[in-house]
Amino acid sequence: MLPTPPDSPVFSGLCSPDPRLGQTLAGQFQLTGILGVGAYGTVYKARDLQSNVEYAVKALNKTGLDPRQKEFQDREIKLHYQSSQHSNVVSMVKILDSPDCTYVVLEYCPEGDLFSKITEDGHYIGDDYKAKCVFLQLLDAVRHCHNNGIYHRDLKPENVLVKDDGWTVKLADFGLATQDRVTADFGCGSTFYMSPECQQSNARPNACYASAPNDVWSLGVILVNLTCGRNPWKRASLDDSTFKAFMRDRNFLRTILPVSDELNFILQRIFEVDPRRRASLDELRDLIVCCSSFTQQATLPPTPPYSPVQEIVQSPLDSPDVADVPSMEPLPGLQYPLSSQAVPPFNTYAAPPTPPGSNECSPQLLPYTYAAKAAAPAACPPFVGQTGFLPSFPVWSRCGQFVPHFNIPRSTCFWNNVVVY
Repeated sequence: MLPTPPDSPVFSGLCSPDPRLGQTLAGQFQLTGILGVGAYGTVYKARDLQSNVEYAVKALNKTGLDPRQKEFQDREIKLHYQSSQHSNVVSMVKILDSPDCTYVVLEYCPEGDLFSKITEDGHYIGDDYKAKCVFLQLLDAVRHCHNNGIYHRDLKPENVLVKDDGWTVKLADFGLATQDRVTADFGCGSTFYMSPECQQSNARPNACYASAPNDVWSLGVILVNLTCGRNPWKRASLDDSTFKAFMRDRNFLRTILPVSDELNFILQRIFEVDPRRRASLDELRDLIVCCSSFTQQATLPPTPPYSPVQEIVQSPLDSPDVADVPSMEPLPGLQYPLSSQAVPPFNTYAAPPTPPGSNECSPQLLPYTYAAKAAAPAACPPFVGQTGFLPSFPVWSRCGQFVPHFNIPRSTCFWNNVVVY
């Protein structure tokens, strides 16, 4: 079991973003713009000079990292690759290794992330069918990860990219992902989406929790985001008056959100405080497929209402704050891993665009790359997983293409032993 993820590294100018604009990587990918900058590196917009297809390129700093930080960086790339065979996971196209950075070439989604689609573009709320299609795609992506022994641990709308006018979603950002079925990484993730068992601030010695049910809880909060445009609470803790009200009355969410009876039951199955009783992904999928209506009304009131049962659930020991429905504002609470200095969060891309034909690779290669077999096309309608992938790949590279160090091998790295074609 790997230890708790380390703090973000101190930002280094050795891999600074601006001077790299206009450069061409491996004679193929020209960096044309900056999509985001964070502690671990920069996300660029890039264009394939041969096919004119646009990609996102994640430049991960190698300078200034201690061995533990480098181990987690390599783990992020490895787990993302192992998950990316699914059509609803952002495709990993190629790895380019240079002395100061590791460049990860990724599918580019032009419509940004799910958070912006909900809060700024007003999609899904009042459109139960579209919300169902999108949520099932995300659920299937997470189920694919779990079936491969990978647990995301940071599921939230900001880490889900969208395309096709919001009809297709892609899971991204595996920076906190793990292969540990049981973990002691308390506080790992984003506050709004953490399960109660993940939030123990003073955990007893040898305490731990299961990774899979924690992802299920996060999916439940995203389901509320999609259907109601709100968060059910700020924190799944008894310090939060809204969550405490839910604990006392399992039907409480119906009093503050326009959820249907069916969705109310589904949320009760997801928000089981005991993770052993929480719905599995298979059960959750069946419940969602059979759900005929998510909401009781097409739109929500412009501002969160106060709880009509506030006086009932309030006690002298409760906080004086009223229970209300938190809006989907940028997270004010703890985000993990903690940064040692004020650096913009290295999240997913700010507004990443996607190449035409998801999961496709550049059709032409240059001498800097290994020859590759063509990947089977993905089938991306709602509810349908990818129809095929390259079964001969024992470990990775999305299209069998890996450029080691621009022809300089990198020692002690897991991808040096990859079989390429």
